[in-house]
Amino acid sequence: MSPADFHQLLLGISSSDNAVRSQAEENYEKMPIVDRFRMLVLVVASQQTQVELQQLAAVLLRRMITSNFDDSFSVLDDADKEEVKSCLIQTVQEEQNESVRRKKSDCVAELSRKLVDANGNNSWPQVLQFMFGCVSSNSPGLKAVPLHVFCQFPGIFGNQQDHYREVIRQMLGQCLQIQEPEQVRFPAAKATIAFLLDNTGDNQLIRQFSDLIPGVLQAAHASASDDQDSVFKSLVELCEEAPKVIRPHVENLLTICLKIVSDCDLMDNIRQLTLETIVTLAETAPGLVRKQKQLIPLIVPQMLALMIDLDDDEASLAEWSVTDEAEEDDCDANTVAGENALDRFACAVGGKTMLPHIMATVPPMLQNPDWRYRHAGLMALSAVGEGCHKFMEEILQQVVDAVLPFLHDQHPRVRYAACNAVGQMCTDFATTMQKQFHAKIVPALCSVLEDQNNPRVQAHAGAALVNFVEDCPKPVLVPYLEPLCSKLEVVLSTKIQELVQKGTKLVLEQVTTTIAAVADTAEEQFTSMYDRFMPSLKYIMENAHSGELRMLRGKTIECISLIGLAVGSEKFMPDAQAIMEQLLKTQADIESWEDDDPQISYMISAWARMCKLLGQKFVSYLPVVMGPLMKAASIKPEVTMLDSQDLESIEEDEGWEFIKLGDQQSFGIKTAGLEEKSTACQMLVCYARELKEGFVEYVEEVVKLMVPLLKFYFHDGVRSSAAESIPLLMECAQLRGPEYVGQIWGFISPHILAAVNDEPDKDVLSITMESLARCIELRGQGCFSMEQYQELTKLLHKMLEQHFERANERLAKRQDEDYDEQVEEALQDEDQDDFYILSKIADILHALFGSHGPEIFPLFDSLLPHYAKLLEPQRPYADRQWALCVFDDVIEYTGQEALKYQEIFLRPMLTYIEDASGEVRQAASYGIGVMAKSAGETFAEAIKDAIPRLRRTIEGPRGRGVQGQLAHDDIAPLENCISAVGKILQHQPNLVGSQAEVSALLQTWLSWLPVTEDKEEAVHVYGYVCDLIENNNPVLLGESNCNLPAVISLLADAVYGEALIESKDLTDKVISICKRIQVSANDVWVSSLSMLPQPVHLALSNLIFDVAA
Repeated sequence: MSPADFHQLLLGISSSDNAVRSQAEENYEKMPIVDRFRMLVLVVASQQTQVELQQLAAVLLRRMITSNFDDSFSVLDDADKEEVKSCLIQTVQEEQNESVRRKKSDCVAELSRKLVDANGNNSWPQVLQFMFGCVSSNSPGLKAVPLHVFCQFPGIFGNQQDHYREVIRQMLGQCLQIQEPEQVRFPAAKATIAFLLDNTGDNQLIRQFSDLIPGVLQAAHASASDDQDSVFKSLVELCEEAPKVIRPHVENLLTICLKIVSDCDLMDNIRQLTLETIVTLAETAPGLVRKQKQLIPLIVPQMLALMIDLDDDEASLAEWSVTDEAEEDDCDANTVAGENALDRFACAVGGKTMLPHIMATVPPMLQNPDWRYRHAGLMALSAVGEGCHKFMEEILQQVVDAVLPFLHDQHPRVRYAACNAVGQMCTDFATTMQKQFHAKIVPALCSVLEDQNNPRVQAHAGAALVNFVEDCPKPVLVPYLEPLCSKLEVVLSTKIQELVQKGTKLVLEQVTTTIAAVADTAEEQFTSMYDRFMPSLKYIMENAHSGELRMLRGKTIECISLIGLAVGSEKFMPDAQAIMEQLLKTQADIESWEDDDPQISYMISAWARMCKLLGQKFVSYLPVVMGPLMKAASIKPEVTMLDSQDLESIEEDEGWEFIKLGDQQSFGIKTAGLEEKSTACQMLVCYARELKEGFVEYVEEVVKLMVPLLKFYFHDGVRSSAAESIPLLMECAQLRGPEYVGQIWGFISPHILAAVNDEPDKDVLSITMESLARCIELRGQGCFSMEQYQELTKLLHKMLEQHFERANERLAKRQDEDYDEQVEEALQDEDQDDFYILSKIADILHALFGSHGPEIFPLFDSLLPHYAKLLEPQRPYADRQWALCVFDDVIEYTGQEALKYQEIFLRPMLTYIEDASGEVRQAASYGIGVMAKSAGETFAEAIKDAIPRLRRTIEGPRGRGVQGQLAHDDIAPLENCISAVGKILQHQPNLVGSQAEVSALLQTWLSWLPVTEDKEEAVHVYGYVCDLIENNNPVLLGESNCNLPAVISLLADAVYGEALIESKDLTDKVISICKRIQVSANDVWVSSLSMLPQPVHLALSNLIFDVAA
């Protein structure tokens, strides 16, 4: 292609005519890459080409260097390469148009990046000479070029950086001087930040360049006054990635930001960006910001000031009040920016710091005659609840009493804000709000539901009720069912009429959701309300078919299905056939729906509820349901890779989310369809769990879909569902026999191991580890190949190493100069996250020992040093707890062969019976119990040693010797100690001593009962008690059965405490014993029952009576 033809091609690519542009782009892509590259270099270098085409050519050339370097530049011979390099340098030097020069500079930066190898060798040394030459130029335009190149590629000096370090510092410092023009200062500030970000690990360099930060901040301040945002965008990134750089200059930075955000003459986006700088720094260095005690009282009012920036004209208010669309807030509005900043700032600095300023600033706003101040004050209380939770909960009565009157404010937008505040607090302070303030909240919100003149407010009252109801304990809600449902019934009926007459639907959409939430919480108590709502809801479902009513119909389907699930099949069945027919009819039309039709996700969830309701009867509907469900679960999101230049041209509101990868590239994903995909995956989990063998026909298809989704990193919920589904699907597959399950597992096993290894999110990781443990239990011995066992060993080894590394990192943070009480709270949260993962490792080892026994020792041996370390006395309680739990499993499942590890676990296990931590005492005492049961003779001396330790713990201040009521956290440890002594008496009485000593300990042991909280141990305890009764043990029964009243009382306490619910066999045995006593000693039985407290008497009588009936 000739240069002239290529010129025409570029004209076509820049054409506004879609057909012309598409054809030109197609012809461009057909050109050999190297030919394209040569032509683009020629166009970029030509000073004769018009500006627009030069800009286009420069953009295309940069993209080609980024994406096709090996097929374009690398294939040139050395002479041509040198010509390209010199050509680019020359054309940048000669270019007069600033915009074109910047794009040409981008090409220089990108080619420089490609010509610095992994060892830092730069094969284009001339570019450094070019940069030094330009920075000494008298032309501001040329002086900015090396700064722009350096900003795009701060690693341009390669392995010569240390040599040039001082030169670089002087170059940047010179260009940041206040006398330099903005054309130089602003890119110098950005280049300085880019260089610091590229060297965050070099503390010496950071200190050396720290004196440049004041110049950067001055440039940022000047850029804001000039309505330029690029310097502050870089500053936000610096605060996010390297807040330690800011530390010496934090007061200066915050002061500048406050000046800018308070300047109403500046552009809103600039003010919001400076606020973002403050909030980002607070999030990444909260301790540092908390120390600025003199500035925080100035920061909070500025956020509130932005929240007051609302339209106050009557036309805007009228339009807002009656709108029939659930509008999203304008993300660019000052009010939204201020509210979001307040929310994040509160979460960052914590309630101890934040709440006093809120309580000093908001009350006067609530008394302001200007409605915008009252609105902002209420929205502020909504925003800070999460971040100030601990401290705000202490004054919740005061806050609630301040907010509720505004539900009746004269201004509708204030009433709306009050609804918002009440609803948000019901979520942030669930269930405290519901339990303490239900008598005030429910009537107040119900009264706002009557606001027929302001549908927006009316709907928001319904939304606040959803917040209240969702986390409301059922006993609290039930007394309000009648008045609440009466109000909702009236609103539902009225709004259906309005829909028919006026076509309005906003409140109707909300009230169906509110009714659904009430039913979901009230459950069977909603049965009496069923007939008041179902006819109207069915009417909507049957008649709402037009496009604008899709959301309404979807929410109605959700409401109907939730009501059905709440009231149960007996009440729902008369309507079930008609509703199922409607669902089937809707399902038949689903293929014709648009991909973003809101009904799809509602339908998917509704079918799952029908599945729970109908049980195995639902299997016949699967052929209809599964097709669209699998289609939704198979949605593949649109993804793209963009460099930093292209990213700037993408609008944030186009439904894309981007993750930065390295210096110049970002990964983008279009979020449409992700929630629907996640919902569909959750429903597949539901079907597998509920239908079990009824789902077997779909196992293979669903496994092939779900297993790859273990690495669907675009959405945590999808990965969670994929992980959760795997053991359920294996259970479903068991109907077809072990060979089929083996084939399924053969496909799953490598993927689930890889998922555990690679999972970045701790919540998803814990679910995946649970599923892996369950799969090991299902498959049993030999579940992995030898290579996979080795892989699992390495994986657990890595996770335990990371556990210790993270603990050391937190220890270092506790020594940091910004360490304070709030930092400690955050570190404790991180501790808990790590302890939870440690528990999941223990679950996997539990499954391995339970299914493999001693054969898993070779795997465990490689982890042994970690578990020895976890047992050390200086480790946190949870480390010792979960290490003990693992050795408990070793003892329980390998018996006497556990002796090989006694040097590691035995002494700590005995010592920790008396530990200060209840969790540790529980794990240690449980270990002694299983030792007595599974390997008593092998560990005889240890068991003898344990008995007095167990007695001291049981009879001490954390046990039966407590003064007053025993703390709840001490109950389970105590009961495990009691159970351990019981197991010793039952399985190893010879280790107690003489018969007299055994009898004495048994007498004491019986006095420690009941055991009711730990249901698993209660089965052992009362199983032993029943054995003693059936064997006519004289210590328990006494001479001539004189202790029968005490025995009856003991069994009654067990029944009343629901200690037997884990075992039907034990329950039957207790019933049998009671009946025998009733028959053989009826007088004693009747007398003993009369002596029991009424609830205990009733519990035992009901158990016997129910069985007799």
